[in-house]
Amino acid sequence: MKTDARNSELTPQQRRRMLDKIKSASAYLRAYEDVAFMGKKDLRPIRLQLEYLKTETVLREHKIRSTIVVFGSARVLSPEEARAQLAAAATELETNPRTDALRRRHRHAQVRLEQSKYYEEARRFAYIISKAQQNDKELEFVMVTGGGPGIMEAANRGAWEAGSKSIGLNITLPHEQDPNPYITPGLCFQFHYFSLRKMHFLMRSKALVTFPGGFGTLDELFETLTLVQTGKKRPLPIVLFGKEYWSRLIDFDFMAEQGMINWDDTKLFKIVEKAEEGWDHIRSFWQKHRSVAPSEE
Repeated sequence: MKTDARNSELTPQQRRRMLDKIKSASAYLRAYEDVAFMGKKDLRPIRLQLEYLKTETVLREHKIRSTIVVFGSARVLSPEEARAQLAAAATELETNPRTDALRRRHRHAQVRLEQSKYYEEARRFAYIISKAQQNDKELEFVMVTGGGPGIMEAANRGAWEAGSKSIGLNITLPHEQDPNPYITPGLCFQFHYFSLRKMHFLMRSKALVTFPGGFGTLDELFETLTLVQTGKKRPLPIVLFGKEYWSRLIDFDFMAEQGMINWDDTKLFKIVEKAEEGWDHIRSFWQKHRSVAPSEE
């Protein structure tokens, strides 16, 4: 008479194999350790909450009370890199002066060198404020950027050169970009959701500073302007660097003339050229709003 296999006692070897199978199955993982489970569509609300809580918790642990947000193009080069690219393009053009592609490359390198002034100004701006504001207790006016190259690197670099902390809020994109090396270790975060990243940009912000940039920069600038305009965000100084760039890109007066915005809305921001101008505007703004202003050294 055959014995039913289900009623047979397992050998020690069989028991170990069965236990190994059970423990290696994804169902046995703790839910928060199961990456595949956490990536499921139904878990999106949890992932949103985690992206909020992780950054919020770490910033509190670092005693960061307020920030200054710096936006701008990832394509802006440092003066050193821009000069090197122009020299290389000039050498190539000398060898083949009639080549259209090389002429275009040379012209592009000239534009990049001209734009590098914004890198240097962002670097100086971050240095000046970081040097003036941070102390060992609670940190005020900490530079926060998107964590990438270009203007973002310049602002993180300026804070680093001042011996101060700075934050990078990176985002996962189809074409991955590494964080720039000047962000304070432990204060560089990687986001999946643009919405949570934008929220963290503004939660502690005491100023928004925008350098020339593309679609992403404009998206961040106009979302902030809209939030302030509609009262969803408390008033804060909004500084645009580069009069020539912004006056050619957007005609704010025309928008007001057409009744698309109020004339008072054109006072929500200030266009400046130099780091000192931007800092003076931010400082003057908070001197008028001392009840909600960060402490000043």
